[in-house]
Amino acid sequence: MPNDSREGFTCLVTGANTGIGRVTAVELCKLGAKVWLAGRSEERTMPIVRALCAEHGEGRAAFLKLDLGSFASVRAAAETFLATGEPLHVLVNNAGVAGHQGATADGFEMQFGTNHLGHFLLTLLLKERLVKSAPARVVTVASGAHYKARGIDFDAVRAPTATVVGLHEYEISKLANVLFSAELARKLEGTNVTAHSLHPGVVASDVWRRIPWPFRHLAKLFMISNEEGAKTSVYCATAEALASETGKYYDECREKTPSRLARDAELARQLWENSEAWTGTKF
Repeated sequence: MPNDSREGFTCLVTGANTGIGRVTAVELCKLGAKVWLAGRSEERTMPIVRALCAEHGEGRAAFLKLDLGSFASVRAAAETFLATGEPLHVLVNNAGVAGHQGATADGFEMQFGTNHLGHFLLTLLLKERLVKSAPARVVTVASGAHYKARGIDFDAVRAPTATVVGLHEYEISKLANVLFSAELARKLEGTNVTAHSLHPGVVASDVWRRIPWPFRHLAKLFMISNEEGAKTSVYCATAEALASETGKYYDECREKTPSRLARDAELARQLWENSEAWTGTKF
């Protein structure tokens, strides 16, 4: 892990009770930051919060209730955080689902609605706090799966999952993550808030828990650990080398060229405009 200190920083990590989100939160806390662990389950997250506070000091970690599949929950979480008056130096959009069927509470395809729209709304609601706290960073955990996406059907993402295992929809949601990060970087130009997206590696995390057992078991034989997977997230959140970089995509702690579609500025614009309309939030 990088050794760039984050003493006195405040970070917020979504999906921080398990997998690479948990490791990311732990590493940021080790580097001196206060970390908000955002997730759906207080019961599953509080043991991590208590352990971090016991090791690093009272108040160094806190729980924030957040269900990215519900716009109402995202808004409530943002209001709760903003009401603390705390700065926000690093937002890690980490949480994700794969292989889930159905639709979110607001009627969007499950992977797209959770992985992209939930984080889109959260980021925009926290934007002013990030700008006020600058220098700050928004780190979005995408995936190399975005290379397989052939485009975004803006009608299909407003309907329940169409495929059996949801991997096609997952690929589209990860393409949306990369496009969102690139467009966010353009819109934040001049604010000293940077945006970075990344591929964590194919990680044996809980994101795959809804994939049918035989496929999940075989796939995990070839996956890396959560500790390995979190390295690029922590790098993007802390590395001083990235202080003057924005809008780029990283893999194994190095810049990498994303897919052709992920570099399509017009597609990024369309996605952004639709996302604003669907979430009822303007930049």
